[in-house]
Amino acid sequence: MMDTILCSVDINRPDEQHRLLEVANEMAMAHDAQLDVITVMPDFGSTVVGAYFKDHAVTSARDTAGVKLKSLVVDVLGVERSASVRRIISVGNVYEEVLKTARINEADLIVIGAHRPDLKDFLLGPNAARVVRHANCSVYVVR
Repeated sequence: MMDTILCSVDINRPDEQHRLLEVANEMAMAHDAQLDVITVMPDFGSTVVGAYFKDHAVTSARDTAGVKLKSLVVDVLGVERSASVRRIISVGNVYEEVLKTARINEADLIVIGAHRPDLKDFLLGPNAARVVRHANCSVYVVR
C-alpha cells in the first residue's frame, strides 16, 4: 500500500516536467496516495554561491520558485487536483534534499525524471542515479 508519493521536478524546465508530473499523479490516484511535489533550489548559503547573493535575493528566489512550482502543478493537474498536492521548495543538493524529504514525509515511492546521460554523468552520477542508489523506498524513473 502506498500512502505518499514524492515527485521531484525541475521548475526551470517546465515543458519537460509535464509527463513526469502526469505519471506521478496517475500513480497517486491509482493508490489513493498523497502526492508531494518537490523542487530544489541551489544552496545560496554555500560560500561559492552565497557570495553573489544578498539575503533578499534568496527570499525572492524562493518566492519565485514557489510561484513557478504552483503554476506547473496547476497547468498539468488542473486547479481542483492541485489543491490537494503538497508543494515543497527545498534548498541544497537535489539528491540530498529529495532523499531527506522522502524520509521525513515517509514517502513510499519517489518519482524522478532522468535525462540522457552525458559522459560526465557516468563518472559522477546524476541526481536520479544517486536517489535510486540511496533511497529507502522504491524509485520510479521517468525518461
